Amino acid sequence: MSETVIRRRELLLATAGGALLAACAAPAGRDDTPPIVFVHGNGDTAALWMATIWRFESNGWPRDRLHAIDMPYPLARDDDAKEQPGRSSTAEHMAFLAAEVRKVLAATGAKKVVLVGNSRGGYAIRNFIANRDGAAVVSHAILGGVPNHGVYANPARAPGGEFNGAGPFLTALNRPGPDGNEVTPGVAWLTIRSDRNDKYAQPDGALLGAPGTATGVSFDGPALKGAENVVIAGVDHRETSFSPQAFAATYRFITGRAPATLAIVREDRVVLDGIVSGLGLDNRQGDFATNLPLVGATVEGYAVDAATGERRGAAVHRKTIGSDGRWGPFVGDPAARYEFAIAADGYATTHIYRSPFPRSSRFVSLRPERIATADREAKSIVTLTRPRGYFGVGRDRMTFDGASPPPGVPAGVATVASSKLKLADASSRPIAGEFNDERIVGRVWPAADNQVTVLELTY
Repeated sequence: MSETVIRRRELLLATAGGALLAACAAPAGRDDTPPIVFVHGNGDTAALWMATIWRFESNGWPRDRLHAIDMPYPLARDDDAKEQPGRSSTAEHMAFLAAEVRKVLAATGAKKVVLVGNSRGGYAIRNFIANRDGAAVVSHAILGGVPNHGVYANPARAPGGEFNGAGPFLTALNRPGPDGNEVTPGVAWLTIRSDRNDKYAQPDGALLGAPGTATGVSFDGPALKGAENVVIAGVDHRETSFSPQAFAATYRFITGRAPATLAIVREDRVVLDGIVSGLGLDNRQGDFATNLPLVGATVEGYAVDAATGERRGAAVHRKTIGSDGRWGPFVGDPAARYEFAIAADGYATTHIYRSPFPRSSRFVSLRPERIATADREAKSIVTLTRPRGYFGVGRDRMTFDGASPPPGVPAGVATVASSKLKLADASSRPIAGEFNDERIVGRVWPAADNQVTVLELTY
């Protein structure tokens, strides 16, 4: 099918005035509104879908029909056929998704679900539909930035890896059917890709540590024969799923019409919750991400001053994490800015500063950090992170403690989602990070006391 090209900044302009339009959205209150299951990518969490879910809600989609899963071990194995501590195989990934889909169908009474996946999450979706019974229970499959033909395609390079387009997993998944298509019939398929700015769809191996070597993959690697293939110019790998433009393409594909608004419509009262998860330790590869509950950790929430990051009084929320991993519920103010302080054995006390939460969410994931050996000499450590996208030099306006671009952010293809400052001074002071229209101010904490600061962007 032909490709549709969308320009990134054109849709950003459409967010203004969204609150007036949201009341016109059709899905509100309809029992036949399909449930949507969102599937995160490699090493990620359900929380990355938070703003996307808010946009669906702002267009009238019922909150109880919007679900995001947390794969316990979200990282892929180096070799799909060999067990690896803290990593999951394609079969395990598919089985977990299948179980979650069954839970959603049982809870909602729906006959079918919509599946929306980013990056590795799209592999589980395709595998479930092609090789299990997914085709019978999935109406639409939307794949954002999924390296459908691999990050590389080389039989000699990590041949058993699931990201190898010439490996057994993707070779089987991409085998054309009788109609010549690469997608399973009976399901409506959409792929969303960048034009040239996806770090995992590059013809040259520079971003894989092999400059000048062909990857065997082109910019259109995420596209699939038989799907509707949309190109959004300028977006990065994660923005193929988590940007307003990706939401607009997804909403249109499911409903057949454009969303009434790209804006996130604020609620008067917000209830926040999510998982506190930890890091696994592999003696060979170091820390790795998990989505397992960090039992025994403590979370304290503070309202803070927007200009200085100073706490405005005592903690407004406090909880010790149990076996379910949940840190809420916490009833918050949609206009307030919050600091979340997470403490746990084996971790640095991590002070996470966030922008206001305009809507309720049960997908506010929190994860404390450890101070790396290489950072032990620093007096204080501050990280600016953008989970739902990367930093694009020349594309985005961004500063970190006055530096532009933030330290460690390269020019060219957007590849970096965080920037770390190792400061020579531990004096308590405000520290700010800005990205386009979002600005977060936190406080510097002393590393000598095993404390670190994280400024976490929402958009």
